[in-house]
Amino acid sequence: MVGIALERPAFRDHFDTVESAEQNSLFEDPPAQGSGERSGAAGGHRPLAVRMRPQGLGGVVGQQHILGADCLLPRLIRADSFGSLFFYGPPGSGKTTLAEVIARETASRFVRVNAVMSNVGELREILRFARARPELRTLLFIDEIHRFNKAQQDLLLPDVEEGSIRLIGATTHNPGFYINAPLLSRSHLFRLEPVAEKDTVCILERALEDEKCGLGARRCTADAGALRGLARLCDGDLRRALNALETLVFGLPLRAHLREEDVGVFARERQIRYDADEDEHYDTISAYIKSMRGGDPDAALYWLAKMLEGGEEPRFIARRLVILASEDVGMADPRALPLATAAFQAVEFVGLPECEYALAHATVFLATCPKSNRAGAALHAAREAIRNEPVQAVPMALRDASTRTNKAFGHGKAYRYSHDYPEAISGEDYMERPRGFYEPGSHGAEAAVAERLARWRALKHERQAEMRERDVK
Repeated sequence: MVGIALERPAFRDHFDTVESAEQNSLFEDPPAQGSGERSGAAGGHRPLAVRMRPQGLGGVVGQQHILGADCLLPRLIRADSFGSLFFYGPPGSGKTTLAEVIARETASRFVRVNAVMSNVGELREILRFARARPELRTLLFIDEIHRFNKAQQDLLLPDVEEGSIRLIGATTHNPGFYINAPLLSRSHLFRLEPVAEKDTVCILERALEDEKCGLGARRCTADAGALRGLARLCDGDLRRALNALETLVFGLPLRAHLREEDVGVFARERQIRYDADEDEHYDTISAYIKSMRGGDPDAALYWLAKMLEGGEEPRFIARRLVILASEDVGMADPRALPLATAAFQAVEFVGLPECEYALAHATVFLATCPKSNRAGAALHAAREAIRNEPVQAVPMALRDASTRTNKAFGHGKAYRYSHDYPEAISGEDYMERPRGFYEPGSHGAEAAVAERLARWRALKHERQAEMRERDVK
């Protein structure tokens, strides 16, 4: 029923014929013994990743942070006491597999829809039938649930709350941004991680040996290095790794041996996991910025390379360099901002791929600069003073005196022009109630700034003392 709206009579007959999850025709049947490649009445090919899905919780490999012996999810499944669940993780991490396993473990009726192709009419019919046949204990699995709009998600709320259905939503997108808060608050959220390399290799080995569902009928063997290389190239996407293995094996004769060189063809077409405007985008740029802030040019270049390989917009990277130049380098090296701005201009003028050199240049420079956030911290302190204290008036001596009216009001009167004094320090107070915000650090060029400001403060006090003495006379 993936994405196909069923007519009411056919829909009812379909549900009435099934009494448990084990009989549910929505679960794909295993292929014929020893076929290793074909199943179904029409003899259609089912991908290896589908055939190798485990039938029980014990067969699930990886995700030990949520499936370990003392973790919450296995306890909920064993007790059959869960409500609705959300599985959030990258493609090929096992979200659909877990949903099917949970349905089998709890003998629930498993109904699967894909949010890309489903519609409100189909949802209403599923929910109506679930209310009419509570003994079937409907488990509704919605793949890519982030693609449902607010109205579609709200439609699920009453039945989720009443327990007419148990919802399992799967998404590769951050649920906090895409799932309605009321629906999310009524569910347990579990985050899945990319499948570890050793776990992927374990499943690939199992697929080569399994004669019932895997590729065992072809009697193919493989170098350990070939399987590790395939797992590494697929970046934790188990579905992709299994289907790549199937393609490789069927490209070899029976009883062949898979070597590392055979995996090389996939290396040329490797696609890293990187989605624009999603978690990988934000997580990677965060690592990039923090690497430069922490003075690690190697890590910064690595994350830069990941973004470029993943198709990130170079102007976005360049803008972040400009921000970092002021936020994290600041006065410790005043060359940082002009260089970062120049890198941004180079990206605009040159474009890909040559602008990558300018990005690498700026990345290394900023990562190796001395760091200071004192300018930004001073601005935050000044804004706090504006928000929390009485706002100071501009001193009369500093006010604009460009018109006769302003001069008549006393604007600019007694202003001491800085350049009339040694080192341009007149002793003038530039606030009614002077206070300090900027405290320069001791790194890089800012150390010289600290010395200069200390001298100027001393000169200011001398000038003010002289003026007081003159006023007394």
